[in-house]
Amino acid sequence: MLSKLPPRERQIVNLLYEQGEMAVAAICDSLPDRPSGSAVRTMLKRLEDKGFVRRTESHRGFLYSPAVADSVARRTALSEVVRVFFNGSPAGAASALLGMSERLDGSELDEIEAMIARARAAKGGK
Repeated sequence: MLSKLPPRERQIVNLLYEQGEMAVAAICDSLPDRPSGSAVRTMLKRLEDKGFVRRTESHRGFLYSPAVADSVARRTALSEVVRVFFNGSPAGAASALLGMSERLDGSELDEIEAMIARARAAKGGK
């Protein structure tokens, strides 16, 4: 989904996910190689037309935010990473993440174990 966007448009969407609602001036100030306001407005219009961004009117002018919930965007992005880098294998991706276990604390490992148990139960497994 987001991976198909041109780099600058993707930067804008990523920024909106990180910061929440933003006005054009704030977006311009936050991007590297500060683009002009008209360039950012053009990209925001394209992103709005593509369904990635929505705008709302406020007393300060238009505010822009992601149109897709961050949980949906994360799941879509992760599915793409699993497809491309792990040959479509969620187990391969999980194995790679667990290979980084030195970065996980005990509570995160407990959380992962609980998620595995819930997934097993949902599948009716042991």
